Amino acid sequence: MGNGVQDQRAAHTQGEVLPSASSNHFEVKCPTPSVLNSLLSGALAGALAKTAVAPLDRTKIIFQVSSARFSAKEAYRLIYRTYLKDGFLSLWRGNSATMVRVIPYAAIQFCAHEQYKILLGGLYGFQGKVLPPIPRLLAGSMAGTTAAMLTYPLDMVRARMAVTPKEMYGNIMHVFGRISREEGLKTLYRGFTPTILGVVPYAGISFFTYETLKKLHAERSGRSQPYSYERLAFGACAGLLGQSASYPLDVVRRRMQTAGVTGHTYGTIAGTMRDIVAEEGVVRGLYKGLSMNWVKGPIAVGISFTTFDLTQILLRKLQQMGYTSR
Repeated sequence: MGNGVQDQRAAHTQGEVLPSASSNHFEVKCPTPSVLNSLLSGALAGALAKTAVAPLDRTKIIFQVSSARFSAKEAYRLIYRTYLKDGFLSLWRGNSATMVRVIPYAAIQFCAHEQYKILLGGLYGFQGKVLPPIPRLLAGSMAGTTAAMLTYPLDMVRARMAVTPKEMYGNIMHVFGRISREEGLKTLYRGFTPTILGVVPYAGISFFTYETLKKLHAERSGRSQPYSYERLAFGACAGLLGQSASYPLDVVRRRMQTAGVTGHTYGTIAGTMRDIVAEEGVVRGLYKGLSMNWVKGPIAVGISFTTFDLTQILLRKLQQMGYTSR
């Protein structure tokens, strides 16, 4: 009898059709809460991570889209000048657009990753277990690609707001309207190809590294769940590797996104790379701002993965308490 109750609960969590206890007809139960949990956890993870590093992110974008030489000293001067001229909150200019983009992006990415893990686990016979290396890498790449495809115009808007004075674009809707009128709707997807090419290694390596480190930790420590500071460290490693692998395409993407306000006419990935290398060189051009990414990237990704995991654990406990109280 106990097994029957467990089977009914297991089926309930999977969103299956169950026979009603009070009648002979069937009733449709709600979809599995794990999808909603993943969406909520991912949204919170993305929002906290991006807000924490927003001033550094904005500074990096400004250097990426200009020909000015990057250095830690110059980055500090830019942040300080911005603070003196426009005030402390100006360091978060464009963060509202970032939130509009990153909340759905992170929610979709983390949720998609969980679903792709289930799908690939079924295909490879690893359902409920840690995936082998190749499917693990594939799940992360597919999750990042799915999120990028669905939210790209918001990233375009965020980049424009980050590099322009507030007099040019008043708010998010103003950016959309002005770009559509003056440059055409196609401009909202300018830089889309390098974004997808960059997100495949970035998301793939990030998720792969984090999942792999958690697996190795569980095998060597005997603890199924790492401590919070260990999750932060694993996420930091994941962010460092992922962003380093895809950084040149990130520079190309930003140049193409902001071409309409910087006076350049970047058309293709190869052409943009060629122009950047010709004007600024390989390291100073295609890897401009990478050292700042080595600071902000590990922080952001560490916060993101840790927040997602801990929020998931909390929501599952609350869900179990709900079952227990019935």
